[in-house]
Amino acid sequence: MYKFIINVILIGSLLAAFPALSQWYETQGYARTDETSIEIARTKAMENALKKALLVSGASVSSVQQVVNGLLTQDQISIRASGSVNSIELVDEIHVDNLITVTIRADIFPQEKKCFAINFKKSILITRSHLLHREQANIGEIYLIDKSAMTKLASKLNQHSTYTRTSSILNNKTEFSRLNNSLARDGIAQLTQSLSETTDSQYILFSEITNISFNKQSTNGWLFWQQGMYPRNFAISFYLYNGLNGELVWQDSYQNTATWPFTKRIKVDVDGNAFWQSEYGTMIEDIIDKAVKDIDENIMCEPSRGKIIRVNGNQVTINLGRDHGLKIGDEFSLLHLTHFTNKLGKSYAGYNLSPYKVKVTKLTRQTAIAATPDGQLFGNIQIEDLAVRYQN
Repeated sequence: MYKFIINVILIGSLLAAFPALSQWYETQGYARTDETSIEIARTKAMENALKKALLVSGASVSSVQQVVNGLLTQDQISIRASGSVNSIELVDEIHVDNLITVTIRADIFPQEKKCFAINFKKSILITRSHLLHREQANIGEIYLIDKSAMTKLASKLNQHSTYTRTSSILNNKTEFSRLNNSLARDGIAQLTQSLSETTDSQYILFSEITNISFNKQSTNGWLFWQQGMYPRNFAISFYLYNGLNGELVWQDSYQNTATWPFTKRIKVDVDGNAFWQSEYGTMIEDIIDKAVKDIDENIMCEPSRGKIIRVNGNQVTINLGRDHGLKIGDEFSLLHLTHFTNKLGKSYAGYNLSPYKVKVTKLTRQTAIAATPDGQLFGNIQIEDLAVRYQN
């Protein structure tokens, strides 16, 4: 068995430019040695393996020549990549007859703003927002704005989003704000994965309403109320997490101010038309529209991944279906969750790309059955592994 550590040249970006965490992928590549030298065949096999890893990770690949340029020099293989590969390790090499098979382990960063549009919709669980300063809701008694705003967001995502669909809305409050305030990242990851598993959602959206106060001058006396001038703030922060690994995908904050048109002592129905058609309600709706657009733009580049919920012979059942945009004949690659330990004894989780590909043969609204075209049985594919759809 050969062992090479491969130097990777990052083009156009430093590693610090990637805010997202990288992910390890283990893939195999093949090349024939009967028409070329072993060194060139090895390089071609590694290019083949790396292309597979880039594709299933969600990188934009139009051709292998544009992504990978292999160069063999004695005991070192250098790979020039397009900015998304951190490091590569050649972990195995097998020669059988005139075929060379290499296994590589690639550490790949998700590519920012460079992706091919996938027409599959990702499912999002929208959790109830957290009102950080409940006393600010006293005027108008708008304590349920944390629930009402998320209902409005879910409706707009379902109506206008190209790449997402709301799987459900969680009306009960979660521990997110407490965990977020204490910077408990592991706790947030566990909460995210638990909610994803319970609701069968690919992404979990948390939010915090951070300010619904009146501007200071509006509360100094009754004069402003008599004049009908009540500037009220609205500020909200969103946090979108990947349900599979609990990692933060996107976050942003929005704020604005608009006139509060209701009298000081009236109880306002935050689900009613009078509220949402008011200047203040319209301002909140504008913020929600911006959030929907930003969620769409950030989630469109995420790979379309489904969780395998059943394995039966040469068939798998995936938790994606017609509602997500799947069609009969769509093709998926399979990723097996695996763990390995580096030379320093540190354990890593990653994915082993299975040699099997499956095509969708049956569909329901929420699930799909996919099978290997040749009837071949799976090796180590299990429940909780992933099915990944990509384009060549």
